[in-house]
Formats: sequence, structure tokens, C-alpha cells
Amino acid sequence: MFKTTAVLLIAALILVACGDEPKDTRPGQPVAHRRAAFKEIVRTFEPMGAMLRTDSYDQKKFQLLVGEFMIRRDGPWDYFGTDTLYPPSHAKAGVWNEAEKFAANKKAFLSATDKLGAIAGTADKKIAASAYFEVEKSCKDCHDVFRSR
Repeated sequence: MFKTTAVLLIAALILVACGDEPKDTRPGQPVAHRRAAFKEIVRTFEPMGAMLRTDSYDQKKFQLLVGEFMIRRDGPWDYFGTDTLYPPSHAKAGVWNEAEKFAANKKAFLSATDKLGAIAGTADKKIAASAYFEVEKSCKDCHDVFRSR
């Protein structure tokens, strides 16, 4: 009986500790908008990667996904205001403390996405994969330095 109660108590404490992240209650909810914009980017980017990592490359579908991705790629950037480092943000202070480095990472992302956009209609899976993985690398490079999760 004691073991069961202890296990249930520990499980309940873990669930409470892992609760929802805080809500963005600031005027205009810039962090919530920034995070939603990044999620929209991922919703179009991940299916491209899945297509390239398997034998399911479809030139027309890839082109459509790249088009949707390009529409969304600029969405988050305006929401990195000077006063947006607060929970539920996963950004590190370096976004603001190392603004030039962050800007360089953003520029690398935009450059890589321009290349992806330029080859969107290619029938050559290798060319598509090369452009896609360059964008993926730019995301990872920025996240490694400027994102806490």
C-alpha cells in the first residue's frame, strides 16, 4: 500500500512539474506569434525532408511545399523585439547580446532558402536534397547557438 501511494505521489509531482509552459501575456503576444510562425515554417519544411529521405520524391509536391515554405520563411523575424526574452520563449539572450551574429545566421537562412526556392521545380532529387539540407543546416546552426531547447 505504501509503495503504491508513493509511486502515485511521485507520478503526480512529475506531472505537475512538467505542466504547460507559461502563456504569453505581454501586449501583442510577440513570443507566441514568433513561435507560431516557426511552427508554420516547420509544417511545410518537414514533409520535404521526409520526401527526400525516402524514395517518395515528387517534383510537383516538393515544388508546392517549397512555395508554401517561402511564403512563411519571413514570418518570425519581426517578433524578435528587444523586450521578447521572457517565458515561454526558448531564445537565448545571445539573440540580443550578439545581434550581429544572430543577423548573420538569419542572413544564412534566407540565402539558403533563396537557393531552395530557385530549384523548387527540379526533377533532380540530388539537387533538391542539397538545397534542402543547406536550409536544414542553417536552422541547426542558429538553434545550436541561440535556442535553449
